[in-house]
Amino acid sequence: MKKTIAIVLSLVLMFAFTAVTFAAEKAAAPAEKTVKAEKAVKAEKVAPAKKAVKKQVTGEVTAVDAKTLTVKGKKGDVTISTDDKTMVMAGKDKKTLADVKAGDKVTVKYTEADGKNVAAKVAIMAAPAKKATKAEKKAAAPAAAPAEKKEAPMKPAGH
Repeated sequence: MKKTIAIVLSLVLMFAFTAVTFAAEKAAAPAEKTVKAEKAVKAEKVAPAKKAVKKQVTGEVTAVDAKTLTVKGKKGDVTISTDDKTMVMAGKDKKTLADVKAGDKVTVKYTEADGKNVAAKVAIMAAPAKKATKAEKKAAAPAAAPAEKKEAPMKPAGH
């Protein structure tokens, strides 16, 4: 009888150790997945997203579409998108993108993020005052010149 109890007890212990081992393996598998997931999250945090860079371009408008405009600046053409927050100004007057025409001189303040340029403000510059041409100056000169004075005839002395 003692022998039978010893055999049964050893079998129970063997099954108990086996069950604990299988449970540990099953628990380890999800733990490995969570460790991998945590590493991926840390990697994303380490690689920072590109920060939005504020820029400005001044030049001539070469093209205007429904929501974009292209400005020829000193460093080349810049294509800029607009949104509902974009302010378009001509001096102190508020305008819309429809008021911007090709050939206009503008200064655009925009944000560059993820390879996309989005305008914050578009300032339309006033057309420079026309300089008078030489022909216009000549035409205006005689009209502005004072009329010649007639001199009184000289009287002979002694009369």
